[in-house]
Amino acid sequence: RSTMKDHARTMISTLAVSILLLSATSCDTTETTPEKNDVPDLPGWTLVWNDEFDDPAGTPPDPTKWSREIGDGGVNGIPGWGNGEMEYYTDSPDNASTDGLGNLVITAREVDTTTTDLLCWYGPCQYTSARLLTKERFEVAYGRVEARIKVPQGAGLWPAFWMLGTDIDQVDWPQTGEIDIMENVGRLPNEVFGTLHGPGYSGGQSYGGIYDLGKPVSDDYHIFAVEWQPDEIVWFIDGIPS
Repeated sequence: RSTMKDHARTMISTLAVSILLLSATSCDTTETTPEKNDVPDLPGWTLVWNDEFDDPAGTPPDPTKWSREIGDGGVNGIPGWGNGEMEYYTDSPDNASTDGLGNLVITAREVDTTTTDLLCWYGPCQYTSARLLTKERFEVAYGRVEARIKVPQGAGLWPAFWMLGTDIDQVDWPQTGEIDIMENVGRLPNEVFGTLHGPGYSGGQSYGGIYDLGKPVSDDYHIFAVEWQPDEIVWFIDGIPS
């Protein structure tokens, strides 16, 4: 389970957040009661888009701000979303809804494969999760983008907070470009990845870095951010350049 408070500042490309599941998955559905925080003031920046998830518990994400990815990637021509992922993304509140405490909770759930009618690339789907997008809701370039997120823990989980180019439907990936603001691979619990993908530098040839917190990232909430300018991108964790 991943919880997030999201406040995007100034200008962003298409934003997405999800929990990915790979093989050897462990799902943590422990209830949390995080303390509500206001949007922090950042001198020099003007807030132009945000979502504070202040709705009553069980409310789905605001459809005027968020669209959904549905399925296992098959209809997109990339079964397993290109990573051999095990989850089927849904638009159900069981997988993404507010907790009544000012947070959005994204929950990966195990599926009863003997009764489900959901089919994935490997057979009956074993897990469901959620992927939220700002595609066709909010799409611009440059600025500061941040979210306050508490990631889940467990091998096989891969929570992520990232941006894609708005022309992905025309030019495909990696030509569209990708900025991974935060990725946390469950089998590497102390590490956060920040990565750039584009033409000629994608996948194993991408640019980026790893920040080791020295303790599990899942232990607490963290603010993950990038400041994106035409000639520079800087990653931040809890206000510290990483």
